[in-house]
Amino acid sequence: MLTAPLDDHAQLRPLEPWQAPEFLAHIDRARPLVDPWIPWASLTTDLATATATLQRYADLSSADNGRIYGIWLDGVLVGGVMFTRFDTSSGVCELGCWLEEAGQGHGLVTRACRALIDWAFTERGMNRVEWWASAGNTRSIASARRLGMTRDGVLRQRYPYRGLRHDSEVWSVLAQEWPPAGDRSAPSFGDRAEIDRLADLFMGSFTNTGGRHPDLQVIRELFVPEGTIVSNTGNDPVIMDLDAFIEPRQRMLTDGTLTEFSEWEVSARTEIFGSVAHRFSEYRKSGTRDGVRFEGHGHKTTQFLRTRAGWRMSSMAWDDAPHRLPG
Repeated sequence: MLTAPLDDHAQLRPLEPWQAPEFLAHIDRARPLVDPWIPWASLTTDLATATATLQRYADLSSADNGRIYGIWLDGVLVGGVMFTRFDTSSGVCELGCWLEEAGQGHGLVTRACRALIDWAFTERGMNRVEWWASAGNTRSIASARRLGMTRDGVLRQRYPYRGLRHDSEVWSVLAQEWPPAGDRSAPSFGDRAEIDRLADLFMGSFTNTGGRHPDLQVIRELFVPEGTIVSNTGNDPVIMDLDAFIEPRQRMLTDGTLTEFSEWEVSARTEIFGSVAHRFSEYRKSGTRDGVRFEGHGHKTTQFLRTRAGWRMSSMAWDDAPHRLPG
């Protein structure tokens, strides 16, 4: 069984049925974040169902058809990764993850997923690792992108949730595309992972799907205090400081004007030059405004500075069409 340190404070190791009490306490903490996306989370509500969830994965593991691993940070279970499907006959497996708030911001899921992908390719000879995500799950899609996966396509209105049908995105990486861990440049890779994380948090701050409460105040932590954001969707660019950008969008996303909204990157290119960096990305978005469903897409250009506190955004500009919401 795979057991690996993720850093000086975190460890990846198998989750087993005897750990059900710890697992249940963790899921109760994580529920606001994972309930909309992880099917078994909504079914894990007491000790019996928590044990049943872990026993199901224990049975899958014994049959070599799936596995589940926990992520412990300073001795506390804060998340995990799993092979929801592991088919050695076809050489195809499916990877998933979840994380409670206390585990965010440390890169734990990315490192844990890399460990599982390395194991699947190098130890088990698998050919393809898949990643399935709801089109509105911006964090999951960002994780797939950070892992170097390719977006294969979208299954439209694949499943119902809370009265609406949702799209599923399919991402994958093939064995011949996967670089050995020893070939990665740690400083460069770490910088890119941090910039990916900032971009992920920015996009995710707008999400109000599945009852999630959007928190645009996090944008103040992503930018330098003097940061600027430019909307270039009309004849004249609109240049905003952080206050002018955040306040009207926070209001629109919480007063019922704009509901079931999310936006997510579908591609991105990041270039780093010492202590400055630039990211050019394409994004999509969907939601309901004043009762009318819409979808849109556009492009963003974002500049970053390396500060004493780490990488921060310094400026951003976007252009989108056909729907210009909310930027």
